[in-house]
Amino acid sequence: MTNTIKIAILGATGYTALELLKLLSRHPAAEVVAVTSRENTSCISEIHPSLTGQYSICCENLSPQELKARGVDTVFSCLPHTATAAVAPELLDLGMKVIDFGADYRFNDAAVFNKWYNVTHQDPDRLPTTPYGLPELFRDEIKKAALVANPGCYPTSAILPLAPLLKGEFIAPDDIIIDSKSGISGAGRKPSMKTLYPECNEAISAYAVGAHRHTPEIEEVLTTASGKSAKIIFTPHLTPMDRGILTTTYLKPLKPATEEELLAYLREFYAGEPFVHVVDAPPSTKDVIYTNRCHLTVRVVGSRVMTISVIDNLIKGASGAAVQNFNLIHGFDETTALI
Repeated sequence: MTNTIKIAILGATGYTALELLKLLSRHPAAEVVAVTSRENTSCISEIHPSLTGQYSICCENLSPQELKARGVDTVFSCLPHTATAAVAPELLDLGMKVIDFGADYRFNDAAVFNKWYNVTHQDPDRLPTTPYGLPELFRDEIKKAALVANPGCYPTSAILPLAPLLKGEFIAPDDIIIDSKSGISGAGRKPSMKTLYPECNEAISAYAVGAHRHTPEIEEVLTTASGKSAKIIFTPHLTPMDRGILTTTYLKPLKPATEEELLAYLREFYAGEPFVHVVDAPPSTKDVIYTNRCHLTVRVVGSRVMTISVIDNLIKGASGAAVQNFNLIHGFDETTALI
């Protein structure tokens, strides 16, 4: 008999919370007993009509003590960046496990976080011991954790193809160019001028050029995973589609290798991984949307090595990864509710 894990979702009105609720609805051990919002008290099926008939629970503004009183064991925090660190210490002290969707615990160094997010971190002592929630690279650390930093969507799409090539010393760590294109859901559900239909339809645009907050996250995780000091140029683009990310990287080779050799190496590196598939043909976002999969490939073009990878930004880039981490923390099969 599978033990039921009681779950709370903090900040349940956004797209990632919606995808999380869909996934948890088919998890045999998951029971969502609380969904929170600071401003909205509507029932979750009114906020997300696609959940009609699946959940009757309504949003509340609950304290950590109130969550504990409901028997909550695991908290998924879909709060904005910088908000989770304000509540995570009390949640952890009360014995709850926390999976944070934001950037609060993705860095080892509080000074880096403070610089890129323009705030002073409220829980800096936990940063060096919080695992980065990318199971393909940090599975053993995640299994033992009470707090996990769920990865960013862009970083997931870049780190998965790059980390093996860095670790195998196929590419230079200081000459990495990353070009990513994301669907509009990556900007979140809060209305803004740039995500209005007349502004983004039939248009593609770069943003935060040279200054995107995922830059130091990608560099730090690649460095940690490979042991090589990674330096990148990262340019994100907003693309007129609902969901999905396609990331192309341009890399300087360190030693001769054919496409066949690189593909074979990547297949060996990810052998047995249920959600990472090395493919021959350049992948499309349509190959992976609504799944927790990453498809990736590699090419040798002139003097450069290139990788192309695709994920669903809301699932493998957010909620699916969170459920993957939830499964690891609680000892369930890693694919539960995801396949």
